Amino acid sequence: MPERTTYEPGTPSWVDLGTTDPEAAKRFYGELFGWQAEEAGPVEETGGYAMFMLNGKRVAGVGPLQGEAPSAWTTYVSTDDLDALAGRAKDAGAMALMGPMDVMDAGRLAVFMHEAVGVIGAWQPGSHFGAEIVNEPGSFSWSELQTRDVAAAKAFGEAVFGWQPTDHDMGGMTYTVLNVGDRGVAGAMPMQPEIPEQVPANWAVYFAVDDTDATLAKVSELGGAAVTEPMDVPEIGRFAIASDPQGAMFAVIRNAQPTT
Repeated sequence: MPERTTYEPGTPSWVDLGTTDPEAAKRFYGELFGWQAEEAGPVEETGGYAMFMLNGKRVAGVGPLQGEAPSAWTTYVSTDDLDALAGRAKDAGAMALMGPMDVMDAGRLAVFMHEAVGVIGAWQPGSHFGAEIVNEPGSFSWSELQTRDVAAAKAFGEAVFGWQPTDHDMGGMTYTVLNVGDRGVAGAMPMQPEIPEQVPANWAVYFAVDDTDATLAKVSELGGAAVTEPMDVPEIGRFAIASDPQGAMFAVIRNAQPTT
């Protein structure tokens, strides 16, 4: 189901990039994924936020950084009651970094930070429900948490988003799929031991591609960098982690079986 018009509450529905150089990011991702950038509205109202489009459909967002944070992609989880969700997030130990707030008539937004979950957003749709294409080459495909406390992350996700976790043995490492009903919507895994202690829990945003190796090579040609070599995961696909020229990390994957 690559084209979407709605998202069930608890489902990641949108991703956007906060960056030190939005114009450079527009050029980089435009060359990499074939995206076109369209301004979301007058700068005085949107703060310079723009939509990345693929074949005329919304796939992601981009805007200037707020504050001193590094360039990074953020995942937003759909909800039908943002204020109630924000209350649950606070009760579960999260700090609100932004909102809840109205974004013109597009919807309501909040962004939270939690020690075990990192930075995660929530979105209550108005005229903007989220990505209009997913799981197709050049579009959002999956979000994955790396954390030093998987148990706490599971508890937070269940309390705040209604996620039901299921654990899978991935060759000696436990990978947790976060489910809404019987459908996996995101993943979580332990932080790798070689990651420095100062690196907080964080989310990787995956974009589907036709050819992981070729895409990774193009990342380097465009001034980004490969963070990992391409890797195969049976029945999942071939993926790699990369960073854009401003340092925002993201993943690309050739899905073995498109997710829904």
